[in-house]
Amino acid sequence: MQIEVGAILDGTVTSIAKFGAFVSLPDHKSGLVHISEIASEYVADVNDYLKVGQPVKVRVLAITPEGKINLSIKRAAPPAESAQPERRAPHAPQQRRAPRAESAPQGVVHGPTGDASFEDRLKHFMQESDSRIAGNRLYSDRNRGRRRGKG
Repeated sequence: MQIEVGAILDGTVTSIAKFGAFVSLPDHKSGLVHISEIASEYVADVNDYLKVGQPVKVRVLAITPEGKINLSIKRAAPPAESAQPERRAPHAPQQRRAPRAESAPQGVVHGPTGDASFEDRLKHFMQESDSRIAGNRLYSDRNRGRRRGKG
């Protein structure tokens, strides 16, 4: 059986770590369910939600080029339908939602944020910071030289 991104599979928890749980999959493969993908609420301790040997349903989120399989338990469950529809005030204007941007294809692993402008801003900040530090060092070296010469 070929494991594909988006597939929902049955697995068994084989071990638990602080950052998530390892799950055995069909065809003697295994994957990791990160702590953030265990439940839709905040998970402080994986052991509160999972036990070794527990059968689980998981969704394959990504398969890295190295062959690591990223899994999710919370995305394998069907979305919970709210008991009551969303209500708004009688005279409240309807909010317009911006059209959804095309997301990257599933299974493609990007950087932590995937935001290129953030990377550019960080690079600019680091360059500016290095320049200021160099200027401060030059200034402090000059002052040190003057003090020594006067004494």
